[in-house]
Amino acid sequence: MNTITVELIGAPTDVGASVRGAGMGPDALRVADIGGTLARLGFGVLDKGNLAGPATPWVPPANGLRHIDEVVEWNRAVHSAVEQALAAGHLPMLMGGDHCLAIGSISAIARHARQAGRKLRVLWLDAHSDVNTERTSPSGNIHGMPVACLLGQGPQALTGWSGEPAALSPDAIRFIGIRSVDAEEKAAIRTLGLNVFDMRHIDEHGMRTTMTEALQDVDEDTHLHVSFDLDCLDPDYAPGVGTGVRGGPTWREMQLCMEMIADTGRLASLDVVELNPALDVRNRTAEVAVELIESLFGKSTLVR
Repeated sequence: MNTITVELIGAPTDVGASVRGAGMGPDALRVADIGGTLARLGFGVLDKGNLAGPATPWVPPANGLRHIDEVVEWNRAVHSAVEQALAAGHLPMLMGGDHCLAIGSISAIARHARQAGRKLRVLWLDAHSDVNTERTSPSGNIHGMPVACLLGQGPQALTGWSGEPAALSPDAIRFIGIRSVDAEEKAAIRTLGLNVFDMRHIDEHGMRTTMTEALQDVDEDTHLHVSFDLDCLDPDYAPGVGTGVRGGPTWREMQLCMEMIADTGRLASLDVVELNPALDVRNRTAEVAVELIESLFGKSTLVR
């Protein structure tokens, strides 16, 4: 029996997204039996239900930012919930909602890791690099900006939440599966020196070598956080996402990715975001998400 309790935190909002529907993500994961699946693996499961926050107004961006006040409010709620989960000794699983929510989640985790004297490693599993700012974003949608905010480069209202100017240093984050990057984001990635394992890297080297590289400095002193955007997967396997991009990892490749993360034994927190049941087929994407999360938490075919 595991002594770890996984705390499920629902954040039902599409406030940072370009299309409606991600707000239904947490309940789609529950319908796909995320709680029962983790319980059968031997984890304690505490489902805290869904956080409350403002409705998405669906108005155009102002000063390059769309829905900034509502994004701040939702992220404050997420930050507080994740902080409480960590303080209770639980493993927080944020169920989004769109990827802007990682600002609140990872800011709380960064503060916790720093106070515990542990090194933070973030694996950003995503088709997109999410390093836009209000100056570079073509759309103003804040789900394309969380990494910039966590690196201290985003709008003032969304930076500094971890108690430091930047929640993350550029060398704390590893991107896996990237294949859609705006021109100005490419420049930012180069300037910041970010570690990006894009689809070409995975094609050339395979998922095994990619994950070996991405995880090489994870040790017993590491708090490992996974920020899992479901559009990381190829849309053939995960159609229920708002911004799908062809040419992503297959279901099998993502299984290997998750299994290798599990093998480290260091997973300490998780975001699962951008699941959009309104665009899904019979909840298939939520079911795929639960299968992959099962592997992330250590399910394997054989005892290894």
